[in-house]
Amino acid sequence: MSDNEQHLKVLRLLQDNPDITQRQMAQQLGISLGGMNYCLKALVEKGWVKVDNFSRNPNKLKYSYLLTPRGVKAKTTLTARFLKRKLVEYEALRTEIETLRTEVRKTGN
Repeated sequence: MSDNEQHLKVLRLLQDNPDITQRQMAQQLGISLGGMNYCLKALVEKGWVKVDNFSRNPNKLKYSYLLTPRGVKAKTTLTARFLKRKLVEYEALRTEIETLRTEVRKTGN
């Protein structure tokens, strides 16, 4: 998975679940906890995600991850690129399937 694809998945997950833990994110995305931490740090450095901790919460390790306006814009851009790439892949696959169907018909199977 490319960095852009991973960033998109994380941004989508955070938009729907701002109170999710890093461990939960890592499990849902099938990546290591260290990889998840690295990705989140990159998103924070880009200014796409803001991290808040709940100072009144007895669990001082509890964080909330919020998409910034730049993060929402980046998510939209990444989504458009991802969709465009997947549509190209879909068309190539559809063409290949049609080619295979034609071959099967010609051989009489």
